[in-house]
Amino acid sequence: MLNRYATFIKSINLTVDYMILNLSMVIAYYIVDKDLILWFTNKSYLPIVLVFNLTWLLSANITRLYDKVLNKDSVDIYRDVIKTYLLFLSLICSVAIVIGVKAYFITRGYLIYSSAIFGVLLFLWKLVFLTIRKRSRSILYDTRRAVIVGSGRISNDLQKFLHRNPDRGYQLVGYFDDNLPNDSSKTYLGNINDCIDYVLANSVDEIFCTLPVAESEKISQLLIDADKNLIRFKIVPEYFDYGSKPLVIQSFGHIPIISVRSEPLENMLNRFLKRVFDIGFSLFVIIFLFSWLYPILAVLIKMESKGPVLFKQLRSGRDNNPFWCYKFRSMKVNKDSDTLQATRNDSRITKLGSFMRRTSIDELPQFFNVLMGNMSIVGPRPHMLSHTEQYGKLIDKFMIRHFLKPGITGYAQIKGLRGETRTTEAMQQRVEADVWYLENWSFLLDMKIIFLTIWNSVRGEENAF
Repeated sequence: MLNRYATFIKSINLTVDYMILNLSMVIAYYIVDKDLILWFTNKSYLPIVLVFNLTWLLSANITRLYDKVLNKDSVDIYRDVIKTYLLFLSLICSVAIVIGVKAYFITRGYLIYSSAIFGVLLFLWKLVFLTIRKRSRSILYDTRRAVIVGSGRISNDLQKFLHRNPDRGYQLVGYFDDNLPNDSSKTYLGNINDCIDYVLANSVDEIFCTLPVAESEKISQLLIDADKNLIRFKIVPEYFDYGSKPLVIQSFGHIPIISVRSEPLENMLNRFLKRVFDIGFSLFVIIFLFSWLYPILAVLIKMESKGPVLFKQLRSGRDNNPFWCYKFRSMKVNKDSDTLQATRNDSRITKLGSFMRRTSIDELPQFFNVLMGNMSIVGPRPHMLSHTEQYGKLIDKFMIRHFLKPGITGYAQIKGLRGETRTTEAMQQRVEADVWYLENWSFLLDMKIIFLTIWNSVRGEENAF
């Protein structure tokens, strides 16, 4: 069951939302009419207060804003907040058109101010809430009790996943199988026929079935019994390990077609949205930052060492097509720049170059790569051609990252997987992060990565050298 502290945090989340909504209405009225006394004394405004509060309640219920708020990823939290806020605005505007607002002394300006103030305060509050949740995450999970039917390899993998990902909200009680498991660390609860009775007697919420297709009769009977007793029943299919992430199932008529990974950026609208943002953000950086910073850095780079201001290098792009990637030169001119990675205390790096690399300023010229369409703001970091050839042979999923345009920053970078890769295992971790990004892209995820990249640059990173 959910502990009291977690219940308290959930209540605070909901309560503060409504406090912000009502505070926004009061602030907006003061901005428009400069008379707060009238707001609190005139009963004509009571219907407006009720309409706003009930509309937010309706919107939150439709979008399920407060469901599993302790378990959701921060990107999902903000996605739900945006959906709820937009639905709230739509409903408020619809109500205003249908019933009119003049009878309640509410002006168009008041509606605009109150909605805008509410949106700003709500987004800031969610940032505070996520910070509180992060610091107390270990005791805040909304847990459900579950059992696993089957004790083979699939059930072992499922157990490990649930153990490593407590944010999924499952407390694993034990296993049911007709054969005793070899692993003594497993909590064996009995035969498969004992499962339903045990679940009913011990307040178990869900059953995960990992039995093979050959046991279809037992699976069917378990499903029937679970449905009769209002127990959620989930099947883990044998083909689950063809992909490391959720499989995508399509139907060609009655024939199921399984894609081993989802690719949100295969959607044309998503690609268009990402490209528009890339162009707008790059122009902003080039006009307001690069335009005055470039002359300063150019002089300093020239003063410290001989060579060009900009360093260009062929790197692997989308579909493994090479492109010229630009950076501020942070090293002395050397013949190994196309083959050797930078290392900690690398003698080739200049003093100014060390500062630029720690703060990622050396990457600024890549915003021109973004404008030219070779790169994106967020994506897998582009590697030297020699490294692509080397690791493409050593790591099975290495080339998958080239389905996307490379990025100035990426999911791997905010996870600390940047800098020198001394071992194949280190590169494997970076590749896994890049593939995860490909399969889970969203516009809000890009915003999160950009924010954390800027924050990490200001704070400093251990692997930035």
